[in-house]
Amino acid sequence: MEMGEFYKRAIRILYISRKPTKEEYLKVAKITALGMIALGVVGFIISLVFSLI
Repeated sequence: MEMGEFYKRAIRILYISRKPTKEEYLKVAKITALGMIALGVVGFIISLVFSLI
Protein backbone atom coordinates (compact mmCIF):
# COMPACT_ATOMS: atom_id res chain seq x y z
CA MET A 1 0.00 0.00 0.00
CA GLU A 2 1.40 3.36 -0.97
CA MET A 3 1.66 6.17 1.55
CA GLY A 4 -0.65 8.36 -0.51
CA GLU A 5 -3.37 5.73 -0.56
CA PHE A 6 -2.93 5.12 3.17
CA TYR A 7 -3.21 8.85 3.83
CA LYS A 8 -6.42 9.11 1.79
CA ARG A 9 -7.96 6.16 3.65
CA ALA A 10 -6.97 7.59 7.02
CA ILE A 11 -8.53 10.97 6.22
CA ARG A 12 -11.70 9.24 4.98
CA ILE A 13 -12.01 7.33 8.25
CA LEU A 14 -11.63 10.55 10.21
CA TYR A 15 -14.43 12.17 8.22
CA ILE A 16 -16.76 9.18 8.65
CA SER A 17 -16.11 8.57 12.35
CA ARG A 18 -18.03 10.33 15.06
CA LYS A 19 -17.80 10.86 18.79
CA PRO A 20 -19.76 8.23 20.77
CA THR A 21 -22.84 9.33 22.65
CA LYS A 22 -22.88 9.27 26.44
CA GLU A 23 -25.01 6.10 26.42
CA GLU A 24 -22.62 4.29 24.04
CA TYR A 25 -19.62 5.34 26.11
CA LEU A 26 -21.20 4.16 29.38
CA LYS A 27 -22.19 0.83 27.83
CA VAL A 28 -18.64 0.20 26.61
CA ALA A 29 -17.22 1.26 29.99
CA LYS A 30 -19.55 -1.11 31.87
CA ILE A 31 -18.74 -4.06 29.60
CA THR A 32 -15.02 -3.37 29.92
CA ALA A 33 -15.27 -3.13 33.72
CA LEU A 34 -17.21 -6.42 33.89
CA GLY A 35 -14.57 -8.12 31.76
CA MET A 36 -11.76 -6.84 33.98
CA ILE A 37 -13.60 -8.00 37.10
CA ALA A 38 -14.23 -11.43 35.56
CA LEU A 39 -10.55 -11.84 34.68
CA GLY A 40 -9.57 -10.77 38.18
CA VAL A 41 -11.93 -13.29 39.76
CA VAL A 42 -10.64 -16.09 37.54
CA GLY A 43 -7.05 -15.18 38.39
CA PHE A 44 -7.86 -15.07 42.10
CA ILE A 45 -9.55 -18.48 41.97
CA ILE A 46 -6.61 -20.00 40.11
CA SER A 47 -4.12 -18.58 42.63
CA LEU A 48 -6.31 -19.79 45.50
CA VAL A 49 -6.50 -23.30 44.04
CA PHE A 50 -2.74 -23.50 43.54
CA SER A 51 -2.03 -22.20 47.04
CA LEU A 52 -4.23 -24.95 48.54
CA ILE A 53 -2.56 -27.74 46.55
